[in-house]
Order: sequence, then structure tokens, then C-alpha cells
Amino acid sequence: MNSSPFSCGFAIIIGPPNAGKSTLLNEILDYKLSIVTPKPQTTRKKITGIYHNDTCQIIFLDTPGIMKPQQQLHESMLEIIRTTLKDADIVIALLPFSGKKDLFDREFAEELFNDWLKPSGKRVIAVLNKCDLVTPARQLEAEEIVKSTWNPAAVLSVSALKSSNLPQLIETIRPFLPLHYPLYPEDTLSTAPERFFVSEIIREKIFLLYGREVPYSTEVVIDEFKEQHEADPTRKDLIRCSVIVERETQKQILIGHKGVALKKLGQTARKDIEEMLGRPVFLELFIKVRPDWRKKNNLLKSYGY
Repeated sequence: MNSSPFSCGFAIIIGPPNAGKSTLLNEILDYKLSIVTPKPQTTRKKITGIYHNDTCQIIFLDTPGIMKPQQQLHESMLEIIRTTLKDADIVIALLPFSGKKDLFDREFAEELFNDWLKPSGKRVIAVLNKCDLVTPARQLEAEEIVKSTWNPAAVLSVSALKSSNLPQLIETIRPFLPLHYPLYPEDTLSTAPERFFVSEIIREKIFLLYGREVPYSTEVVIDEFKEQHEADPTRKDLIRCSVIVERETQKQILIGHKGVALKKLGQTARKDIEEMLGRPVFLELFIKVRPDWRKKNNLLKSYGY
């Protein structure tokens, strides 16, 4: 552990679906980088978010939630976590408070610490999220349980939603990072390209606008991203996307009666995309059926899994 002038390193955020991993990253960066919905398993790929202050640069790696895999897509998501874990200087094990008698999901915590973290040999900071759901006395009780059971390098309670204790979290992470100058310029928020965030925004809107299994059966692929506004301000950037589904019925749901649902999806996504890019865009969405794409390795690979 160091107490140096400047530190820089990688912190992976790992935990169950809906633990608040993406909300935590967004709050720390004070920028909406990871898409967030009330539905579990919204995050499917690794998202890099770069935090910078006078004493450190922390490259946060937000990962999909750990769950029991039901198809090849889930296996690919778990593989992303395993690979990302290897890059970490410190692991943030995020366990959400349940607000119930048992405080947090001990069965999951057991699996996380024993099956994932112990074999990795990485130092771990256990972070109990959603502390706004419990009293300070219950927070301390939960922290004691985590300390005595799994012995992580540090334990603290935060509320990502209410932004409480996040400066303490940064201070807790810093000593575990290597002494190093910053790897990225101060104004860099992520290493992912704009087109990645465009596809993520469209996926987020699908999660928010459609029910049941449709969002889980959907993937968004950017077919064309033409930047023409900068060279000619009378023209908008052109973005053409394929929205992939598994069944014809899902295609019909996405399009809706007389195309109303698809129009709404395009409008809400375009608004956020323009806000993120800071320039006007022309967004075209095409719905394509690829039967059982979540089970097919070749398709998963072509979609970046």
C-alpha cells in the first residue's frame, strides 16, 4: 500500500445483478456513462469509466452481474467478468443491503468471496450499497459480519443512489493503487468509442419502453456511423442501427401498431444520443430477426461478446 503523491490503477466493480454497480460508477464520475434500468442484467459488457482527482486516477471497470447462466450469452458475460478480474489492482465487491432481516444476500456473498474472489488472489474492498435502506446500527452490524466472515482488505457502506460516502470510497481505494502517473488525460471519461455508447443508449430505451422478455432478447448493432455535421453544419450525423431480436413476434412488438412503438423508441433514443454527442443526428433503426442469437457462439462473437 502506498501513501504517494500520485496513484493510478484499475478497480473492478463486481456483484449481483441490480446491486447498483452502474449507478455507483455514474455517481462517482458525475456523468451517466453506464446505462441504468430497474431491470436486472442491463449491463452486458465491460464499461470503463475514468475518475480523476489531484491525488489519483482510478480506471473503474463496471461488469455484468454475476448470475446462474441460462444460455450462451450469460456464459459470455461471466467470461467478461473473469477476464476483467485479471486486470484489477483492487476489487470493489458490491453487496446491496436488502432492508430485510438478513441485511444482505449471504448466500451470494459466500459464492462471490469463495468462488470468484479467493481464487483470483486480488485485494478486495467490500462495499455494502443501498445503505439508505438500513439504520446506522444495522450498517455496522453488516460490516462486522462481512469483516469477520470473509476478511476483505476494507469494508464500508455507501448509497450510490444518494451519493453518500462516495468520497470515503475513493479514499479507501487510493492506497491500493500502484504509484503511477495518470494513464489518460484528465478530461477522458471512458476508453469506449462513441458508437458503443450509442448502441447502449438504444438498449437502455428498449429496457425502459418494452416489457417482459423483449429487452433480454435484443441486441443493438451499429451498421453505419457517419460524422458529417462537423464538416457541414447543415447536415446531421447519420447513424444506422440493426436491432436484433430472436423471434418474429418480438419484431412485431418492437415495431408496434402502425410503427408507433418503433417511432417512440427512435425519438427517445435520438434525444439522449444528441445530448451525449452534442450535435444533431439522423437515427435509423432496422429490426432484424436472428433466431436464438443468444445461444449461438458465432453471432455472439460478431456482436462483441
